[in-house]
Amino acid sequence: MTAELPDQARSGFFAYLSAERQLSPHTLDNYRRDLQRLWEYLQSQQVFSLNESPWHKVLPLHIRGFVAAVHHQGLGGKSIQRALSAIRTFYKYLHREGLAKADPTAGIRAPKSPKRLPQVLDPDQLTGLLDKPLGRDPLSRRDHAMVELLYSSGMRLAELVSLDLYDLDLQDASLRVTGKGRKERLLPVGRKAMDALEHWLACRDKLARPEEMAVFVSQRGGRISTRSVQLRLARWGEYQGSDSRVYPHRLRHSFASDMLASSGDLRAVQELLGHADIATTQVYTHLDFQHLLDVYDQAHPRAKRQSARQKHKQDSND
Repeated sequence: MTAELPDQARSGFFAYLSAERQLSPHTLDNYRRDLQRLWEYLQSQQVFSLNESPWHKVLPLHIRGFVAAVHHQGLGGKSIQRALSAIRTFYKYLHREGLAKADPTAGIRAPKSPKRLPQVLDPDQLTGLLDKPLGRDPLSRRDHAMVELLYSSGMRLAELVSLDLYDLDLQDASLRVTGKGRKERLLPVGRKAMDALEHWLACRDKLARPEEMAVFVSQRGGRISTRSVQLRLARWGEYQGSDSRVYPHRLRHSFASDMLASSGDLRAVQELLGHADIATTQVYTHLDFQHLLDVYDQAHPRAKRQSARQKHKQDSND
């Protein structure tokens, strides 16, 4: 069994991330996992011993070897890019503390990942999912409100579970969420989502502990976990007979795609999603274009003839 990342530099770094950068527990876990993975690789290459971690000895060639190793193990380009980002942040901290002079990740990039379009639910799937509550018991009311709210607002899973009662403005049909980088934004809530939310709030006290401020609580009365939401949504989709897997981010993708298709306002969708960079939001324009291509291929007579010619040519070659 590999020892855990041991030294004072590491403990000081995570104290810095938590206190000064105020990163979320989820992000801290990612940083911890990525640095642990690097430390294990450096141990395997005998750059580090079990009892010491001379971070100033790490060179670009070690980082390149690390990238190649984890890529060979099956880690994707995005995950490797995240690991490199964590290591760069770590070395900025080490430089600030006088524990390292150079950043060994400088100029090193992760392998490119194939671009994937976001997976969305089509209107029929969404109708089947949203318009049939499982029941009137508190858990069913809670789950229905969570599903409606995720699709109505496009919020992230972490934003949903961190919602407190004082974040809701029922009069104004809006709510306040704290997103990445501790940035707050106001989100409108649609009529059907408001109805589902009010039905849940009317019976929330049957589950919630008296002192609990979380909007969504578990059967034990405390704040619901992200994992519980994922499991409940998957179960909800199976029960409703959805032929596509249902998960929180898929509802966020569906919200973004439908909003962009209806409004065409990329900047507004960016604000609603809480994207720092509009390039992140632009992926949904590609999704819409793919839909146009599919319609074109199915409907345009010249497209059909071209497909037939291509098929004939392929058959001839065979």
